[in-house]
Amino acid sequence: MPLPVLVKTFIEKKVGDFCKRRVPAHVLDKVNLSYKIRGNSVTIFENRAPWHKDIKEWTSMPIAQIRYNETTGEWTLYCADRNNRWHKYDGLLPTKNIDQILAEIDRDPTGIFWG
Repeated sequence: MPLPVLVKTFIEKKVGDFCKRRVPAHVLDKVNLSYKIRGNSVTIFENRAPWHKDIKEWTSMPIAQIRYNETTGEWTLYCADRNNRWHKYDGLLPTKNIDQILAEIDRDPTGIFWG
């Protein structure tokens, strides 16, 4: 089910700002963050510039996924394993506060998002 319009607008602003603020301007030609919304999920990606002469395209790696529960109005944080399968992140309970989730991704106390 897609995100409600007001929730989608709000999340685009919050996650968009997070992606812009997370990467220093002087390395944006080498790495950046982006996000995609699909249904009730928002996935944050790390994108890297071609690093080998035979590679022409930027590569993307999923970092985190946030899923919205319309019934409760809560967001739940997920992390990807090495096979890009999503698992509920145990370090944070579902919350209505998206800033709390983005702060947890940024802090990354377990090293699961940024290594």
